[in-house]
Amino acid sequence: MIDAVLRQAAKRVLNLCRARGLHVATAESCTGGLVAAALTEIAGSSDVVDRGFVTYSDDAKRAMLGVPAATLKRYGAVSAQTAKAMAAGALKNSRADLAVSITGIAGPGGGSKQKPVGLVYFAAAGRDGRRIARKRLYGKIGRRRVRQRSVAEALALLQRLARPARPARR
Repeated sequence: MIDAVLRQAAKRVLNLCRARGLHVATAESCTGGLVAAALTEIAGSSDVVDRGFVTYSDDAKRAMLGVPAATLKRYGAVSAQTAKAMAAGALKNSRADLAVSITGIAGPGGGSKQKPVGLVYFAAAGRDGRRIARKRLYGKIGRRRVRQRSVAEALALLQRLARPARPARR
């Protein structure tokens, strides 16, 4: 599942974080820990990776990350709001400087008209206040490919946050 492309993306994240002294936490649902696995596939990653939360159920999202029950009830587990709450909870419940979250429907079942198979929400958060959110509609490309693409997207978000913030233009 962790191919050469994902391994290279993970190395880039680790190198950027290492250079800046940053630590990472992951909060994963549909990927089941694959982002953490991609990062920890690289020898020496323990100086960057703080922890990973695999929160497949709503109960786990509430208990481990503090996702409000009201958020889950109103928007559902697969939503931008839940992804943002997961990333915030990963920061709050870790020593990490950066966190990324993923929640979606990898398939092949479980989708609906409003939330089809292949719908994935991402959020990344930094202790410096920076936030990024993404929504991807991968379609019915198969469970494995949805999960692989989700890992790639999550690593790209971490890489973006690991770079120094650009000064505001005047």
